[in-house]
Amino acid sequence: MAKYKVDITGVNTSSIKVLTNEEMNVLFQRLRNNDLNAREELVNGNLKLVLSILKKFYQVKENKDDLFQIGCVGLLKAIDNFDPSYGVKFSTYCVPMILGEIRRFVRDNTSLRVSRSLKDLAYVINKEKERLSLSLGREITNKELAKELNISEYDLVLALESKKEPISIFEPIYNDGGDTIYLCDQIEDSKNIDVETKISIKDSINELEEREKYIIDQRFIIGKTQVELSEELGISQAQISRIEKKALDTLKKRIE
Repeated sequence: MAKYKVDITGVNTSSIKVLTNEEMNVLFQRLRNNDLNAREELVNGNLKLVLSILKKFYQVKENKDDLFQIGCVGLLKAIDNFDPSYGVKFSTYCVPMILGEIRRFVRDNTSLRVSRSLKDLAYVINKEKERLSLSLGREITNKELAKELNISEYDLVLALESKKEPISIFEPIYNDGGDTIYLCDQIEDSKNIDVETKISIKDSINELEEREKYIIDQRFIIGKTQVELSEELGISQAQISRIEKKALDTLKKRIE
């Protein structure tokens, strides 16, 4: 059996005919003369091209029958738009269209509905991350990547998180022959803040006025009292309280 062989339900892949360039040219000539049978022959004669492209997606979880159908949509589009007079081989023109259809399907076929713009951003981020990691010879950090793409770290993480598939809390994660351990068994009630919220809080604090930022830092990181801060800054406790409340209200609005 060939490595990463693609089996399609109801299709005997060994009997699929492969067209020669001469046969392709004749069929495209017939198609230009509105011969619909020629279109069908072109589809059937290029199904192995679709199957060869599916091998690139052997690790993808989607049903291979579904991917095959989507690949055939790309093949049909290529056949309907191909112009032999350009002097380009049909396979050269067709492969990017089939790949594009399958990649769009894989990208958009998620359990959660995520905006196209966010998915597109995630695609750009992953492509740039791979390029920079290869160039630098190390894994690039989210902060470096966000700076390179001129976006906030929060938007970067949000886009990457949108690509993750949700799983059931009843997903089995371990079984040694005894009782199965499910994901819900490993979930604890902790006060850990997710990474998106951490980044959002950090960015929001950095946008506060310097005095507000100092008071929030001293009150909630260092642990000083309002009285101690009023003596340090030479203003009343009431003023410290008002500044603190204003800063917290601002943070709340920005995070929400």
